[in-house]
Amino acid sequence: MADATKIYPRTKDAQTVYLKNVVANPNITVGDYTMYNDFSNDPVDFEKNNVLYHYPINRDRLVIGKFCSIACGAKFLFNSANHTLDSASAYPFPLFFEEWGLDQKDVARSWDNKGDIVIGNDVWIGFEAVILAGVTIGDGAVIGARAVVTKDVPPYTIAGGVPAKLIRKRFDADVISHLLRIKWWDWPKEKIARNIEAIQTGRIAKRRGE
Repeated sequence: MADATKIYPRTKDAQTVYLKNVVANPNITVGDYTMYNDFSNDPVDFEKNNVLYHYPINRDRLVIGKFCSIACGAKFLFNSANHTLDSASAYPFPLFFEEWGLDQKDVARSWDNKGDIVIGNDVWIGFEAVILAGVTIGDGAVIGARAVVTKDVPPYTIAGGVPAKLIRKRFDADVISHLLRIKWWDWPKEKIARNIEAIQTGRIAKRRGE
């Protein structure tokens, strides 16, 4: 039976981790069984290498649901990477408060704050994709390799490109509505185990153990 508390879910595979068990930042929340694979860096260092410009002063959050698949090099780019566009200059003067005699408490005025990054459940984020601050990606969505996601992606929608555009829905509206209603990722693991074949084949309406 699957064990969501372990770091390495596959024997002799140190490139894949259950992400929930390697992050410590209280402003990063990851659901059970969400996995991250990295063949370039140690996947245990996800928080350092993949969650960028995530400074405590903003209190912005990265929220990732259950059963997500995150490919090598995916990046989550937070608000401090932005430069404010409301000023006549994009230069971050408040960041260098000592140089310019400004108040340290105004450091966050250096950038535009667009909010949290929220990733739903059962989301697949492809190789080296970049998700920008303020973006919400719905349950079951797929983000293509090296996409740059600047806007929200609806549930069960494939998005790709730079900037990412919506390509197509994965299923028809009735199937999507059904999947969002049953929320299989919230089932007890024993029930998921009994119904893996139905989940994998798409015949989830014929699942057992109701």
